[in-house]
Amino acid sequence: MQYVGIDWAYRRAAWCAKEADGTISGEGFVPADEDGLARLVIELGPEVRACLEMMSGAVWVRDQLAGAGWAVEVADARKVKNVAPLACKTDKVDARVLAELCRRELVPALWIPSLEERALRERLKRRLHLVRLRTSAKNRIFGLLTQWGLRIPLERLRQSDAMELLEARGVPEVWCCSAAEALAVIDLLDERIAPLEQELSPLARADRRVVLLDTIPGIGSVLGLTIAAEIGEVARFQSPRKLIGYAGLAPRVKQSPERSRSGELSKAGSRTLRRAAVEAAQGAWRESNPWHRLYSDVKARSGKANPAKAAVARKVLIACWHVLSREEPFKPSPPPRTDLVPASSSCFLAA
Repeated sequence: MQYVGIDWAYRRAAWCAKEADGTISGEGFVPADEDGLARLVIELGPEVRACLEMMSGAVWVRDQLAGAGWAVEVADARKVKNVAPLACKTDKVDARVLAELCRRELVPALWIPSLEERALRERLKRRLHLVRLRTSAKNRIFGLLTQWGLRIPLERLRQSDAMELLEARGVPEVWCCSAAEALAVIDLLDERIAPLEQELSPLARADRRVVLLDTIPGIGSVLGLTIAAEIGEVARFQSPRKLIGYAGLAPRVKQSPERSRSGELSKAGSRTLRRAAVEAAQGAWRESNPWHRLYSDVKARSGKANPAKAAVARKVLIACWHVLSREEPFKPSPPPRTDLVPASSSCFLAA
């Protein structure tokens, strides 16, 4: 049995093979393509345990090598850096470190979703990409109109006499043309987004997880499908705290022997899950939202809305974890009672 570490890059991949006693049996570079992997398999044979860091294309590399009989793990790059910090970091050294972690069975392996789940994620990300482009075009129109002191709803600009309205309000022709181009982009993106939403709607209705997540305030069918796809198997998170850390919504903690202080969000994890949780928290300012009081308190203390949204987003993920783990709909906690007398007032009752 050989233990191989692979540092995959854009043009070439560094590899290092070690024996069971830790001696290096071979190392070098191969092209970062299918032919390079085939050469590596021919040179090392089928009796191999391999490890590579998570990056773009890591799952494809794993599948290619697994098809040749290798046992391959994909490691969390951040945790690898924590386990083996190096002052001199090169591709060759990285390959040696990965091979050593594989030999010692210390690989911080990642959970890799199935091909079907990855396909669902790609559909959702495709829609999200188009929605962001549409939002950018809307913001572009808003910016154009504010240059001339105007605030006109998008619905009004989509009417046939919109350009005449802008000219009557004193907007020059160049700015009118720019607004018309942005409106054309929005219309095109609407046509591209509509079929995607038609594909995703049946998937959301058929997914039991989405039905449960839909009971949480702020989460709809598409957003619930996004959260469910990013979480995958909820059993892999031992607690809500683990899920919050996976989404990168946990604050960074700076500790010293004298004190401990929390800072900004770590943002180390699933960016899509983090954005979905924050999007679900957008309506927390409403009094009907069960986390309205939390939102108001955090915003009053910090003076900003973003920390309050992050606090509510953590509550959303906690609710997601409990809903999916218990397989029960969301039940908000009852509001605190105000008719209770504090324990410190018992002496006055006795008097």
